[in-house]
Amino acid sequence: MTQTLENAINLPEEQRFFRHGLTWEKFKTIQASFENVPGVRLFYCDGVLEIVTIGKSHEAIRCLMGLLLGQYFVEQGIEFFPSGSFSQIIPEMVEYQADLSYCFGTDKPVPDLCIEVVITSGSPIKLQKYKLMGVSEVWFWEDGTIEVYCLREQEYEKVVKSELFLELDLSLLNRCLLLSSPLEAIREFRQGIQ
Repeated sequence: MTQTLENAINLPEEQRFFRHGLTWEKFKTIQASFENVPGVRLFYCDGVLEIVTIGKSHEAIRCLMGLLLGQYFVEQGIEFFPSGSFSQIIPEMVEYQADLSYCFGTDKPVPDLCIEVVITSGSPIKLQKYKLMGVSEVWFWEDGTIEVYCLREQEYEKVVKSELFLELDLSLLNRCLLLSSPLEAIREFRQGIQ
């Protein structure tokens, strides 16, 4: 019998803190004070500061998703350029790090796909930061499901499947992310995409 991650461990919640009405300069000052604090990320978008603590469960899901997607890209012969969680910045307006980000075909300044693993929901800048950067597709893994948003005429629309990867079975990907054994997850996913 396959054990799921949610049965194997109790996912600790991330902690999120928000501050509205902050200038870019204040954000940069606060950001500098967190420079050597591990497990904390700061995001800024249109005057809103978001501080998020990152736990082991978050990182486990993020790493496994990267492994599974890498398998899919290789199996499908998709040229991909992973950029991980590098800082994406428009000075004075937005700065954030997606958990995973990719360009396809060629490496570009703005990723084609950004992915966030969300253990605790409620961000007021959830999609706004990606819209400002012009990211064409954004995925959120939240509450054990994957939500996909595609940018259409400056607004995101929630869709049922990835428009970048029409053949990718997101339910298979999600099911494998919930398995307690990463090895079993990779084996099941590889079998499902071949």
